[in-house]
Amino acid sequence: MPEVEIYTTPSCSWCAATKQFFREHNVNYTEHDVSQDQQKAQEMVTKSGQMSVPVIDIGGKIVIGFDRPRLEKLLGLGD
Repeated sequence: MPEVEIYTTPSCSWCAATKQFFREHNVNYTEHDVSQDQQKAQEMVTKSGQMSVPVIDIGGKIVIGFDRPRLEKLLGLGD
């Protein structure tokens, strides 16, 4: 499985939904709280061009928001 990073904030409901999805599918991930880590916040913007969360990096492929079909495809889940 590719390396997975997720850029989040504590108050983001879509971040929580994404992390729950990862737990349900036994996906290991590294979480970066961009509200507490300015360097990771800048890294997120550089990777995605976005200031909104969640931003998910799956082996270098960027997913913006909780896009379940794209996450399943990039993680090789489902059919």
